[in-house]
Amino acid sequence: MPTQNHPEIRLAQKTDAHAIHAMLYEIAAATGCEDKFKSTPADIIRDGFGDHPSFEAMIATNGETPVAVCLYFPSYSTFRGQAGLYIQDLYVAPTHRGGGFARKLVSHVAKRARETNKSYIRLSVDANNLIGQRFYEKLGMFHADDERIFVLDGPSFNALANQ
Repeated sequence: MPTQNHPEIRLAQKTDAHAIHAMLYEIAAATGCEDKFKSTPADIIRDGFGDHPSFEAMIATNGETPVAVCLYFPSYSTFRGQAGLYIQDLYVAPTHRGGGFARKLVSHVAKRARETNKSYIRLSVDANNLIGQRFYEKLGMFHADDERIFVLDGPSFNALANQ
């Protein structure tokens, strides 16, 4: 039986969509991005649990209560010539922080990567999230100084897509 120190970690199911969405909203709130958070539980169901899922997630539960999530999707490195996984979101409820749950979630994602013939994990972390940056460094991840993340969305995306 899972306890507060040892929650069950498993691959998320469709029935977890509302809990996943709620935890993703907590990330947006913690980073002051509530106004940018537009997804709905229906989006999570459609894109994560349909015929062609765009992502998977590992979820940690304490009994029946979801307490953490790590959402990821496939990635491919042309330089490596290998497939990997990109972690989009990692969240642990404040009541469960400091117990190693984030590390356990990322470890489960690494195992999932290996099981599906993926050889690396990538992610980005908010520039102001120094605690997160230190956490990822402790896992053995490194900051790629030679890369910058660029985003094309909104009117600029539509203008380019319509050309």
